[in-house]
Amino acid sequence: MRVALLNPCFWPEVRRGSERFARELGDGLLARGHSPRLLTSHPGARTDSVEGGLPVTRLRRPPQDWLVRRAYEDYLTHIPLSYLALERGDDDVAHALYPTDALAAALWARHRGRPAVFSYMGTPSLEWLEDRHLRLRIMRRAIRGSDAVVALSHTAAAAFHDVFGVEARVIHPGVDLQVFRPLAGEPAPEPTIFCAAAMDARSKRVPLLVAAFERVRAERPGARLVLSRPQDPRAAQRLAGAAGEAGSGIELRDVDDREALAAAYAEAWVSALPSLGEAFGLVLLEALACGTAVVGTRDGSLPELVNSDAIGRLFDGDDPDALAAALLEALELAERPDTTSACRSRAEEFSTDRCAVGYEALYAELIEARAR
Repeated sequence: MRVALLNPCFWPEVRRGSERFARELGDGLLARGHSPRLLTSHPGARTDSVEGGLPVTRLRRPPQDWLVRRAYEDYLTHIPLSYLALERGDDDVAHALYPTDALAAALWARHRGRPAVFSYMGTPSLEWLEDRHLRLRIMRRAIRGSDAVVALSHTAAAAFHDVFGVEARVIHPGVDLQVFRPLAGEPAPEPTIFCAAAMDARSKRVPLLVAAFERVRAERPGARLVLSRPQDPRAAQRLAGAAGEAGSGIELRDVDDREALAAAYAEAWVSALPSLGEAFGLVLLEALACGTAVVGTRDGSLPELVNSDAIGRLFDGDDPDALAAALLEALELAERPDTTSACRSRAEEFSTDRCAVGYEALYAELIEARAR
């Protein structure tokens, strides 16, 4: 099958969950003999390349700052060019990973008579939907124009039902078990906590982790906290200063490269994600694949992934003491000889191939339904 994946950004401009999802799904489809391509956008002129076997078209993204300043939804300006790129291709399915792209895919599906799939990377809430002009309207039109809506977890699917009255299908994201795997040697000699979440994203609550780490250091003086360095140098400098004020043992690291990210997970004793409203928690899955114990919030979909005390700990609320207690327990868990294999076994339930098989079956079903 020829599958057009659509996402407004891609590496190296942005490295969030949806960009990693697009890469992993593209790899999974390629491995199964399909022909995916990625349509994305960036501020420069159009470029076409093949990256790791995946054809990537970066369309020009017209300026959008004036819309963003007026509190309109992000990534509105690239919709026409995404639609034209779809029209000029010969795809069997258009698969959008962002609401604005789902509008382009829905219009293409109506014109071509071929299916459009909308995988939503978050958990819908009315508060978030009403935060930007046109966001709620875009979501409704994207859902209405798609042949299938896919959620990343049962928690996200339940939110779709509550907010939109839609029965979203659940296909969990996959993780590349070849890239993300345990180290051949020993992890870092000192207790190390790694957080791959974006430091400047408020929902990720990295400041809460920094506050909790101060309490961890009181119990484990040699402990380290490794945080992902933001791409914006000014933000990195500001956040590095804040981290330095919180005490020693905190460092920023460049983990944009997948191999560097995998190495950071594998050398850590614990990977932490204190965010709220996660639709799945891909960074924790990547850590588990590296054999690393995890700590997350007992909120959103994280309890679906962290389903056993053998692989990590969950905490409630916004109390640094509660997070610190979970981190200390997870550090002890990391010292047990069977933890690495338990974490790896859990990650193997969410392989890239399983994710690709799920979408492969969905595409085939929708293509057949359209043909009928």
